Amino acid sequence: MKIIKEFWEDESGVGVVEIILILVVLIGLVLIFKKNLTSLVGNIFDTITSKSGEV
Repeated sequence: MKIIKEFWEDESGVGVVEIILILVVLIGLVLIFKKNLTSLVGNIFDTITSKSGEV
């Protein structure tokens, strides 16, 4: 756990440009797979709704 914490807190080499590029890639992936993600989330909520009556 200590290694993960040290890695997370180590900011050497992390710049604004890198963070912006990561965000751009993530947003691009969401836009490309928007239809699939919407369908997946809808199916998950439908399953949760249908199974919640059984509990």
